[in-house]
Amino acid sequence: MAKEKSTKKAPTKKVSPYNNFMKTELAKVKEANPGIAHKEAFKLAAQNWSKAPENPKNKKDDKKDDKKEEEKKD
Repeated sequence: MAKEKSTKKAPTKKVSPYNNFMKTELAKVKEANPGIAHKEAFKLAAQNWSKAPENPKNKKDDKKDDKKEEEKKD
């Protein structure tokens, strides 16, 4: 009377742009600063997120800036 194992896999979660960015950025920061503590490297990577083009908040700002520049040209 053993239970049969289910072959269904749990649906995978979609990785957020922040998590995707942090994964690659953390590796870059650690490579550039080999002796840095993980906590400090994570802080630097998080600061870089605020300026990153992958950040959706920055994409909205870029569109607003483009509109302002177009208005100035007219």
